[in-house]
Amino acid sequence: VAQSAHAVLIVDQAAWHTSQKLEVPGNITILPLPPRAPELNPVENLWQFMRNTWLSNRIFKTYDDIVDIACHAWNQLVDQP
Repeated sequence: VAQSAHAVLIVDQAAWHTSQKLEVPGNITILPLPPRAPELNPVENLWQFMRNTWLSNRIFKTYDDIVDIACHAWNQLVDQP
């Protein structure tokens, strides 16, 4: 963020986002989302889309199957416009 600008960074309640040890510059304001409010966290929409499109109604035989299918879903997602 430029010195003459101000940014608001929206974060979830992950411990590393709310740590008192985090040094935040004066021109950045951290705005935490309320706890247990996934509908306010945009990445939750992404996970819901991936579950509905590629990851739901599957049976995984091995851990490697889970990783392979999750990687395939992610690659399909990033290939979309």
